[in-house]
Amino acid sequence: MKKLFLSLTALSLLFTGCSEDNDETPTVKVPVVGEITGDLTTNRTLAFGNYTLKGIVRIKNGATLTIDAGSKFTATLSDGTDALVVENGGKLVINGTAAEPVIFTETSQIPGSWGGIIMYGDAPIVAVGGATNAYSEDGLNLPYGGANAEHNGGSLKYVRVEYAGKKINDGNSEMNGFSFYSVGSGTVLENLVTYKGADDGFEFYGGTVSLINAISYGNFDDSYDWQDGWRGQLSSNWYAYQTGTGNFGMEIECKNNNNSFWPKVSNITLKRAAGTLTENNAAEYDAIQFKNQGNGEYSNILIDGYTTNASAVAVRIQDANTNNNQVNASKIKLTNVKINGTTPLFGGTSTVTSVIFPDGFYTTSNTATGASLTTGAWSTVSGTNLIQ
Repeated sequence: MKKLFLSLTALSLLFTGCSEDNDETPTVKVPVVGEITGDLTTNRTLAFGNYTLKGIVRIKNGATLTIDAGSKFTATLSDGTDALVVENGGKLVINGTAAEPVIFTETSQIPGSWGGIIMYGDAPIVAVGGATNAYSEDGLNLPYGGANAEHNGGSLKYVRVEYAGKKINDGNSEMNGFSFYSVGSGTVLENLVTYKGADDGFEFYGGTVSLINAISYGNFDDSYDWQDGWRGQLSSNWYAYQTGTGNFGMEIECKNNNNSFWPKVSNITLKRAAGTLTENNAAEYDAIQFKNQGNGEYSNILIDGYTTNASAVAVRIQDANTNNNQVNASKIKLTNVKINGTTPLFGGTSTVTSVIFPDGFYTTSNTATGASLTTGAWSTVSGTNLIQ
């Protein structure tokens, strides 16, 4: 009887355990299917799903578009110019996670197939001739600039943009992976990836916004680029990997305005794969280029692989004004720099024959680590980890 009682008890526990397991079976999320197009004039939330992005989608002043984690948006080259545009006064809130990023891609997987994410604000800029306002170079010809340093265009977390960087037919206008026109410090940009675009990975047109945890992978032009007096103060953990085609790791300029302000970026990794060539055989092969009065403070920098061209240097000072007014006046500061390989430290051009940084404004270190990023689904494309 004792053995029978134990057996019955064991069976009871077994069936009870099965019942509990069934109760705890996780719910499988089923993605909705939809399309996003046209102007968004009222608040809208897009649940987890697969969406077609068709045409120039504009989030208008006063409207907020919120997107759930894990969603995917697909543009199509054959239907014309596609882009997601946040106009000044509109907001984009993307709630991706490391495990469930929000992905924007294109069906053909050809770099330059669409326009990426473009955001406008009214934070300060310094354009040509010191102007405080300008018009965009993305083919939309929208105004940007203002006095609202704390402009808030929303929150972008764990977002990947693929195959963007569309060239506009006028020959002068281009879109990037992410384009930020006078975006303010109230905007959150964290854990963003731009993958295999035909222009710059990230470009800032003035503004005060900062970018934290970013990957620019395989973009044809510059990995990171800015102008118009961008002055973000809290940027960190920037990673760039140039492969196949790529120009500068970072291109830094200020429309020939000699400023008393500048951006600050810490923890930077700039890598270039062997055999990577510049776009259209241009002489744009350096890790970092300063030109047209570009400046800034940069720390903990790792530079690797910029030896494709015999003339490549880690840091290029492109013109005499930048050398005289920025380098010599202590407005460019690069500290804790590590260069793997034989790339020379810095150099000028035919008009800049000598580059001498003031004491303490260019320092090297064998212990610099560069960007520190946690890998996951957000940084993986087709099984490839983008952090090489």
